[in-house]
Amino acid sequence: MACLLEAPLRISVLSEVTATSRHYVDRLFDPDPQKVLQGVIDMKNAVIGNNKQKANLIVLGAVPRLLYLLQQGSSSAELRTECAVVLGSLAMGTENNIKSLVDCHIIPALLQGLLCPDLIFIEACLRCLRTVFISPVTPVQLLYTTPEHQTVLFNHGSIQNIAPLLISPSYKVRMQALKCFSVLAYENTQVSMTLVNVLVEGELLSQVFVRMMQRDRPIEMQLTAAKCLTYMCRAGAIKTDDSCIVLKTLPCLVRMCSKEHLLEERVEGAETLAYLMEPDVELQRIASTTDHLVAMLADYFKYPSSVSAITDIKRLDHDLKHAHELRQAAFKLYASLGSNDEDIRKKITETENMMDRIVSGLSESSIKVRLAAVRCLHSLSRSVQQLRTSFHDHAVWKPLMKLLQNAPDEVLVMASSTLCNLLLEFSPSKEPILESGVIELLCSLTQSDSPALRVNGIWALMNMAFQADQKVKVEIVRGLGTEQLFRLLSDPDTNVLMKTLGLLRNLLSTRPHIDQIMSSHGKQIMQAVTLILEAEHSIEVKEQTLCILANIADGNTAKELIMTNDDMLQKIKYYMGHLNVKLQLAATFCISNLIWNEEDGSQERQDKLREMGFVDILHKLTQASDPNLCDRAKTAMQQYLA
Repeated sequence: MACLLEAPLRISVLSEVTATSRHYVDRLFDPDPQKVLQGVIDMKNAVIGNNKQKANLIVLGAVPRLLYLLQQGSSSAELRTECAVVLGSLAMGTENNIKSLVDCHIIPALLQGLLCPDLIFIEACLRCLRTVFISPVTPVQLLYTTPEHQTVLFNHGSIQNIAPLLISPSYKVRMQALKCFSVLAYENTQVSMTLVNVLVEGELLSQVFVRMMQRDRPIEMQLTAAKCLTYMCRAGAIKTDDSCIVLKTLPCLVRMCSKEHLLEERVEGAETLAYLMEPDVELQRIASTTDHLVAMLADYFKYPSSVSAITDIKRLDHDLKHAHELRQAAFKLYASLGSNDEDIRKKITETENMMDRIVSGLSESSIKVRLAAVRCLHSLSRSVQQLRTSFHDHAVWKPLMKLLQNAPDEVLVMASSTLCNLLLEFSPSKEPILESGVIELLCSLTQSDSPALRVNGIWALMNMAFQADQKVKVEIVRGLGTEQLFRLLSDPDTNVLMKTLGLLRNLLSTRPHIDQIMSSHGKQIMQAVTLILEAEHSIEVKEQTLCILANIADGNTAKELIMTNDDMLQKIKYYMGHLNVKLQLAATFCISNLIWNEEDGSQERQDKLREMGFVDILHKLTQASDPNLCDRAKTAMQQYLA
């Protein structure tokens, strides 16, 4: 009997909880503003630490009403603040709570609240926003990476309203204002350009940020101020050689990487520094010689010192999380440091166990660490010296090939970019990679929906085909298939088209290879060349296409595909008279190969081209102002005189 009574008891308890929750929601609609305020305060007290109550209130529709009251101009400052506090408390519940709040458009409402002059209300809005955004289920782009939201804040005068808060007597207010500026300036040129000219009590905002980076200020403030200046610099509002960047921001961020700081601070410092100097070689050189930064970063790989000694599971998870974050930050910073300068790359690879650490990073459990490690590897792979030495010694190509299997697109793009460099002619890794059956993988990349992956797939094949033997070239053509090759030649992405033309040019080199490929695919290749030369394409695309034609003209039998195609010959004539010298030169090169008098049938070809008026054009080009074009035309003319 006891079992039979249990269910009704549960129902009555649940009904009681729901009824209480409904009562709280109903009070939000009372016509008396004071009763509404008291209802919100009671609701605030009821939800503290009570996830079930929070969930009930959300289900019963409390959030839309709270947001309505928060945004109403007729609501008192106290009511609006209490609404923001309750919303913040609801956000501290489960991830489902956060999803519900975001779906109710809480973020735009809170952002709008930041424009209010009431500091207590602003702080309540900021606290709620912070709670929402530290949740992994909140799309970060809602705030950071969408210019639309930054523009909304910008257009509503947020800069003018927030700037005075930087000198507020309250540290918390100063920090929240500083954080807001860092969010506003992130990858936003319009905001950053405005911030440069903002004055706070007669002092430029950038100088206010510089003061906030002084060593005697709290670390949180130093870091956030450095972020603001970093974002303004990357957005083009501050020059990279400005003293506030070179003498203040960069040293501050390097300082944050030292082991005297908390792990979170070291991670944030390294990642911000990596972002600051990513496009600027001079900043990379300065950073590499500041406070032994390259060696300092090696310490990032030594945490935790002894995982095996940790028995507390929670602490173990915490330490492993920090270890991943530290390694990710270090790889990012090494990648940024070594992206341009050969000496810095050498210094990085000579750091203790560095190549072993990168290789290990490629198989880390954390996807973020794997991505950062392959970025670092890509940066170092730009060095001919490193490709020939450390990359070869550590057989880097093996873990890289493993990484390319079933990786997410972001990792795949970076890994395939690195592979392109390992397949260059002077790389010792080229042969073993070829033997590993990479052609099939690269051909599959060319069919990706991602233009970046299509480019990398075709780029790697292009590098592979350079001075390759006939067997490799045939494998590439067979692996791609004629249809896919010509699909790539009509790709809307110019980078894909250019690399495909580069591949075709490398395939059509060495006379036996040219003749062999043109004997089996000549008709389709000539059609593709015709289409490209007739269509609206850049000078670079047409130059590359004419160079392919010049290679075909160098074949023993392949050249007949041009000589028997009067339409193509007329196109070559047109480009010999083009206004662009590069196109004239490539077209003249083609004719030079066709009339070369040491080859069989040269007399017949010379006669036909003379009748078509090519000799007159060549004679005219011998007077060209460009020395290369003039020499090429003279060389061609000599074939007629010999």
